[in-house]
Amino acid sequence: MPKLPVKNFSSHPGAPIEQPRLYSVQTDSYKWFIDKGIAELFEEISPIKSHVGDLELYFVDSYFGEPKYDEKEVNTKGITYEAPLRARLKLINKKTNKTKEQEVYLGDFPIMTDRGTFIINGVERVVISQLIRSPGIYFTVNVYRGRKLFGGKIIPNRGVWLELETDSDGSIGIKIDRHRKVAATALLRVFGMTDDEMKKEFKDRLKPTLEKDDANNIPDSYLEVYKRIRPGDLATADDAKRLIDAMFWDSSRYDLSSVGRFKLNQRLQMASSVSRMLGLSDLIKVIHEVISLNNNPKAEPDDIDHLSNRRVRAVGELLESRLRVGFARLRRNVQDKMSTLDPETMNPVSLVNPRLLTSVVQEFFSSSSVSQFMDQDNPLSEVEHKRRLTALGPGGLTKERASLEVRDVHTSYYAKICPIQSPEGQNIGLVNYFTNFSKLNEYGFIIAPYIKVEKGKLTGKVVWLDASEEEKYKIAASNTNFDKQGNIVVSQVDARIKGEPGVCLTEEIDFIDISPNQLVSVATSLIPFLEHDDANRALMASNMQRQAVPSIKPDAPYVGTGMEDLVAHDSGYLIFSDVDGTVTEVDGSHVTVKPATGKTKVYELTKFKMSNKYMAIDQKPLVNKGDKVKKGDVLADGHAMDHGTLALGQNLLVAFTSFGGLNFEDAIILSERVQRDDLFTSIHIQDFFVDVRDTKLGPEITTPDIPNVA
Repeated sequence: MPKLPVKNFSSHPGAPIEQPRLYSVQTDSYKWFIDKGIAELFEEISPIKSHVGDLELYFVDSYFGEPKYDEKEVNTKGITYEAPLRARLKLINKKTNKTKEQEVYLGDFPIMTDRGTFIINGVERVVISQLIRSPGIYFTVNVYRGRKLFGGKIIPNRGVWLELETDSDGSIGIKIDRHRKVAATALLRVFGMTDDEMKKEFKDRLKPTLEKDDANNIPDSYLEVYKRIRPGDLATADDAKRLIDAMFWDSSRYDLSSVGRFKLNQRLQMASSVSRMLGLSDLIKVIHEVISLNNNPKAEPDDIDHLSNRRVRAVGELLESRLRVGFARLRRNVQDKMSTLDPETMNPVSLVNPRLLTSVVQEFFSSSSVSQFMDQDNPLSEVEHKRRLTALGPGGLTKERASLEVRDVHTSYYAKICPIQSPEGQNIGLVNYFTNFSKLNEYGFIIAPYIKVEKGKLTGKVVWLDASEEEKYKIAASNTNFDKQGNIVVSQVDARIKGEPGVCLTEEIDFIDISPNQLVSVATSLIPFLEHDDANRALMASNMQRQAVPSIKPDAPYVGTGMEDLVAHDSGYLIFSDVDGTVTEVDGSHVTVKPATGKTKVYELTKFKMSNKYMAIDQKPLVNKGDKVKKGDVLADGHAMDHGTLALGQNLLVAFTSFGGLNFEDAIILSERVQRDDLFTSIHIQDFFVDVRDTKLGPEITTPDIPNVA
C-alpha cells in the first residue's frame, strides 16, 4: 500500500513510549470486571445462608461462554451482543451433611467488542467513565469570628458518613450521617476506648469535649449516639449496641473499599493497614489531625477539586455496582426459596433465578445516564466518546447544583484531563476528556507518564505519577532544551513546583514531561499550531471536529500534527493484514491475501452500513491484485480516512479578500469546482418503513404522487 509522504518539522524527538490504545480505558476496565469484579461479587454474597441456618449456598467459580452470534449478525438482527455467564454452585445441608454441586446458568450478559463498545438491541453504545469524589478522609474548615475551626469528613464507599466539627469552645463533635452532633469522646468509647486511655493519648486536648459529653461509660455512650441517629426512639443499651455495631462493623453495610483505605493511610501517614473497616486507631489519628490543624495558624483545608481527591469509575466498576444490587435481590430470593422448598429435592439450579441479575444489567445499559448512544459522526467522535469523563450521573453531581469551582480547570488536571475540550452548554466543565498518554491506576486515579531526570540529565526511565505524587516533585516542560545525550543545556528551567508554575535550577529537576501533546485530548491535539489559538476558539474547534461529516472523497490534511494516523488506527475501521503475503483477490466486498505458508486469509469489507448518526460506514480497498503486503500493512480504508490517515475535511485554496461584499462577516464563497467535484458531498443512510395494507377495495398502491394534487 503506498503511504502518504510525510515531512516532520518538529524539533522534539518524540515520546520514548507508545501511546496506550485510545480505547484502553474501556477495554482494561471491562477486563478487570471479567477477571476480578465478578469474583469479588461472589466473595461478598457467598455463602447465602437460610433463615434457620441449616442450608448454605456457595458460589465456587464462574466463566463466560461463547457468544451465540458474532458482531455482524447482532447488528443485522437487531439483538444484543452477549454471552452466557455460568457458575459452579455448592449447596450444603448442615442437618444431613449432604453436598450438592451444580453448574448454574446466571443469564446472558452484554460483552464488549474489541473497539470498547457494546451492541445493545443492534445499536452500538458506550459506557462513559465517571469522575467522582474518592472515598477517604477530607479536612474542612469553618471560619468563626476570624478564627479557623477545622473539621473532617470520613467518606466510605458504602455506609454512614462521619463529619467532625470543632466548636468555638474547642470541643470536637461528630455528626453521623448528617444527624445531630455527638461528642467525639462518646464515639471513641463506642469504638472501645476508655476514659483513662483517652487522657493518656490526648492529654488535656480533649478536656472541652469531655466536659460537654453527657456519657461517662460505654453503655451510656451507645445510648448518646443512638439518640442522635434515632431521635424520639426509646432504646436499651443492648438495642443501641446492636444497631451501632452493625452500622460500623458489618461488612455488608460499611465498606471503606481499598481506595478509601489507601487514601486514609496516605493522608494520615499511617502504616499500610488493609482493613476495609474504620478502626479505633483511624479515629484517634483523625482527631489528632483535627487538633493539630486547629493549633497551626498556617494550616489549610484539603482541596476537594484536586485530582488526588477525585477518582474515575470506569465501565467495569459501574457494572459491578449495578450487579451488586442484583446479587442482593438474588440473596433475598434464594433465602425465601430455602424456606419454602423441600430440602431433600432442593438443588442449586432450583434456587437461582437468573432474571434477577439480567434485569439490572439490562436496565443499566438501556436507561443509565452513563450508558450512551455512541457518537458515530466520524471516527474521531467515536474515539473521543470512549475517552469521555462525566461528573454527572448516579452518585455524582447535578447540572443545577454544580458550582463554578467544580467546573473550573484545576492545576492538577495537567497531563490528565484536557483543559480545552468540554461542551459549551450547561455541561461545561462537568463533561471532560482524558489527555493523550493518561490512563488509570489500580485505584481509579488518573496517572500520567514522565521521564526521570537525575542531575540535569534525562535517564530515559518512564515513571507514571498520580496527582498527589506530582506535588512532591519539580517537573519540567517537554520543550526544555536538551542535547542528544539527554543533558539539559540551560541553567534554569520553567517547571511545575507543587503543581504551580515556577522557575528552578536544572539540578533540582526530578522529571520532565514526555511529550508536548500530553497536555491535551486527542481532538485538541489534531489542531495544528494549537499554541497560537485562543483557548475558547480551540474548544470550539475540538468540538466541531467531532461533528465533521465524512465526505465521499476523503482528503488527508497537508498540515497535520502526527495524531491523524493514531486516530485512524484505533478507530477500528482500518483493515490490517495479519500475515506477510500476496494479494490474490480484491473487490468492493473483500480482500484476499495468500501467505507463503498456511491458509489464505479473506478480509470482509463493510459496505454502506448505517451509523448511529445515519452516516455511511464504508470500507474501500487500498491494495491491488498482485501487491506484496507485510504484516500490519493497511489493506482497506474506513470512512473519513485517506491511505490510513484521518481525513475529516478537504485541502482548499483559501483567499482572504473582499468579494463585492458577498463574504460579509462570516459568509464564505465557494468556487464552482468544490460543488462540481463533490468535495463536500456526503452519503447518509436512513431506513423508512411504509405499511401497504389490504383493504376492502383491494391492496393500497404505493406512489410518490399526492392524491388529488399530482
